[in-house]
Amino acid sequence: MVIRGFLQGLHSSPFQGFSVQFSEHRRYNRGDDPRLIDWLVYAKTDKYYTKRFEAETNLTGYLVMDLSKSMGFAGTGSMTKFEYCTCLAASLTYLMTMQKDPVGLISFDEKMRALLPARSRRGHLGDVMASLSRLEPTGRTDLPTSLIQLAAMLKQHSLVILFSDLLPTDTETGTPDDVISALARLRHGGHDVIVFHVMDEAEVKFPYDGSVQFEDAETGETVSVDATGFREDYLQQLDEFRETYRAGCHKLHVDYVPLDTSTPFDKALTEYLLQRQQSF
Repeated sequence: MVIRGFLQGLHSSPFQGFSVQFSEHRRYNRGDDPRLIDWLVYAKTDKYYTKRFEAETNLTGYLVMDLSKSMGFAGTGSMTKFEYCTCLAASLTYLMTMQKDPVGLISFDEKMRALLPARSRRGHLGDVMASLSRLEPTGRTDLPTSLIQLAAMLKQHSLVILFSDLLPTDTETGTPDDVISALARLRHGGHDVIVFHVMDEAEVKFPYDGSVQFEDAETGETVSVDATGFREDYLQQLDEFRETYRAGCHKLHVDYVPLDTSTPFDKALTEYLLQRQQSF
């Protein structure tokens, strides 16, 4: 349903697929896939034409999932950041599988964890979905180290799709500069990189008032603040945090897609393709 809504949303856009670009129409021939028939053209000409596509690239895609405990946070909504990322990753897997692109799955906390090799064979979609459903965000995280390990592991030109809230475990590990430096390693290796920076709606809008106690999901540390008086400073620091990543990714030609859990999945996918189109 997510993919159907996404494709309907692309009806009037320049995108006709995930890793392919629309080329031209040709007359329908016996044996052609009926799903490629352009019904708008048929309505105008009363003749069957199919859409021809030409591949942009045959990249192998890797979904990279953040297993840090902070990803299990759910503020005002019923879906955690990790559940949101899982659904988004599953949708992208389905979309890439439709285009016969190989897809693999990697997870990490303080180091690389589960690895499902990239394949495009029939049935692999179910393997990816099953693996996604078994993942749980329970640990601390060291994103820079994990990305450097990933860069060393990938031997062929790949598309790396990172799903993370990008929140560091502490002030010394996983700072934006560290993460951007690690992303540069991936880019230096010739890989395309997309960063889905997913935060909870409450983290983005900060709908708190009065005295509130917050607890760090990964360290257990707590802090009490006057949320009403703290809101302006918090939102300013959040903007600066996101801008650091946006600017750093832009310099590296890494697609940076900031999202929160209130964003519909089909809109998130459209944002992805818009970002990717701008990099070419």
